Amino acid sequence: MKDYAVQRLRNICLLAHGNGGKTTLAEAMLFNTGVLDRFGKVIDGTTTTDYDPEETRRKISISTAMAPCEWKDHKINVIDTPGYFDFVGEVMQGIRVAEGAVIVVSAKSGVSVGTEKSWVYAKERNAARMFFINKMDEENANFNNALDKMTSAFGTGVIPFQLPIYEADKYVGYVDIINMTAKKFQKDKLVDTDIPSDLTDRISTVKDSLNELIAETDDALMEKFFGGEEYSREEIHKGIMAGVAGGTIAPVFCGSALQNLGVQELMNAVIEYMPSPETADNIAVKAGTEQTAAIKAEPGAPLAALVFKTIADPFVGKISMFRVYAGTLKSDSTVYNSTTEKVEKIGQIFVMRGKKQLPTDRLIAGDIGGVAKLASTNTNDTLCDQANKVVLKKIEFPEPALSLAVEPKAKGDEEKISSGLHKLQDEDPTFKVSINAETHQTLISGVGEQHLDVIVSKLKAKFGVAVNLVDPKVPYRETIKKKVKIEGKHKKQSGGHGQYGHVWVEFEHGDKEDLTFEEKIFGGSVPKSYHPAVEKGLREAMVRGVLAGYPVVNLKATLVDGSYHDVDSSEMAFKIAARLAYKKGLPMAAPVLLEPIAHIEVYVPESYMGDIIGDLNKRRGRILGMNPQDNGLQQVEAEVPQSEMFKYATDLRSMTQGRGYFKLWFDRYEEAPAIVANKIIEEAKKHMVEEEEE
Repeated sequence: MKDYAVQRLRNICLLAHGNGGKTTLAEAMLFNTGVLDRFGKVIDGTTTTDYDPEETRRKISISTAMAPCEWKDHKINVIDTPGYFDFVGEVMQGIRVAEGAVIVVSAKSGVSVGTEKSWVYAKERNAARMFFINKMDEENANFNNALDKMTSAFGTGVIPFQLPIYEADKYVGYVDIINMTAKKFQKDKLVDTDIPSDLTDRISTVKDSLNELIAETDDALMEKFFGGEEYSREEIHKGIMAGVAGGTIAPVFCGSALQNLGVQELMNAVIEYMPSPETADNIAVKAGTEQTAAIKAEPGAPLAALVFKTIADPFVGKISMFRVYAGTLKSDSTVYNSTTEKVEKIGQIFVMRGKKQLPTDRLIAGDIGGVAKLASTNTNDTLCDQANKVVLKKIEFPEPALSLAVEPKAKGDEEKISSGLHKLQDEDPTFKVSINAETHQTLISGVGEQHLDVIVSKLKAKFGVAVNLVDPKVPYRETIKKKVKIEGKHKKQSGGHGQYGHVWVEFEHGDKEDLTFEEKIFGGSVPKSYHPAVEKGLREAMVRGVLAGYPVVNLKATLVDGSYHDVDSSEMAFKIAARLAYKKGLPMAAPVLLEPIAHIEVYVPESYMGDIIGDLNKRRGRILGMNPQDNGLQQVEAEVPQSEMFKYATDLRSMTQGRGYFKLWFDRYEEAPAIVANKIIEEAKKHMVEEEEE
């Protein structure tokens, strides 16, 4: 691949709802540029960008993949992203390093939730937007219906640059509205044809709308528009480019990626109208300060590159994918990681096309590539010159919404599981691994069930270990409500020194979560030297409650009396006496089970409010309030028992067709209702019996 000037680079992210045809579109683009000698198909698992075994097995995109190609003396870095919501982190990576987004829309289903999300992602990133209405060759395809839904959802800036031509209800060509020509598909080429007369009025309406949008990009053009003057070709081109770059014009093209119809015209439009990296405003901060530093997309500027993706390859090791924002990154050079504050040795850099690595000696500002085996570099790190330390804006990844516990299928695999999961965590910032210190379970957290299912499959395929996913154990607590005074006496005689410890302890509900220990001993009935042993014995006992074996909280214990023996008393004896008092006393002090309560904020369109509130009520939730948000969503605030929320991410997606999202965090402990507590106690006792039998 030859060197290109910054002005001749285009970084384009393909976005869509799942099954929209992004991967097939990327394949068609590669095929058109001569990179591929055969057209791969998703159904056969032969496409360039769906190369991971999980992708070929599931026939969906899971990871963001690169498909760079050369077209008409330009280099287009095509970034193919997943459409399924569980892999939104990959989409965030792809859109972060692109100036433009091509949003693929099915001509059959029109605007889906994924289309809406794609628009939001691109808009948040200030990326130029273009639409490709795909699957025009299929039955039930309806261009007009899809376009109407798009303009209704995204505004009048969404405007067709092509109108389809039909013959006997079959898509056979298009009218190019900018050049006022008509083309028909004839095998592998386009031939000129007459503009159908039934499209004349429609074309006129579209041209009027487009002229108005062009006028809004420049005061001089606005004057011309109101003066009724025609624009020159240069003015039209300049106005469209300005509108696309500014997000006020979103051109719509149509075709069939699978049949490779209309794809070349889309590629021409990408080169003609999409902004190059030199136009992007990239702001960084000087390392260690809050002072901004403007980044110029010039090959001669000081280096600034962002690592936007990490790939955990079991053979090659860690691959860091990066976008150069300023300067030139060269093979066999040394760079500074301003995030980790470490110097990194860059080996052979390469351009990735699917899984294929194409070596290159350098990558200039605006280009995208990869490098293997960086020791101290992770996703979101900035690589720069040591003399010019800057930090580029990081990708903001969504927090995991679903946590499940991992259980090994074979004993002895724990270490391999831990190692594999941590490598996968390096690869995927939306995936988290943690160990619950209380339940001792390894928890994996992700965006949804499909996300975690893929993680488990990758763990087996890449690292050779199989696991089961189960609901996490809920960390319940126990406490007491009544005050009791109880004796604990430990007396043992077996030749030589005996053991003697004797205490009277008052147990009651305390203010602190931890143990509150006091002593009110008169006359030295229990010497002061044994008081710490009594406290220690109680602390050790509190780890297991008397109802279901959960830790006890908010316990106040006061040592009020007791006795000792000059010879036979010891710290151990008083520890045992304290534990005996605990075991006898707590069942008499009205013990209760406490369950963890989570605070949740759910964000949904207003039309789903009834369903969401009804569902939270079913989960024993308490609604705290409803607040309208700036983006047309409503926020529902509630408190819900944690035990009811394990699969909420999946259920919310199902209830809102993927339009809703939520934030959840632990708030406090609260007494569990009797019906819930009894069930938990019963299960705990059954589990204890099973453990004893083993």
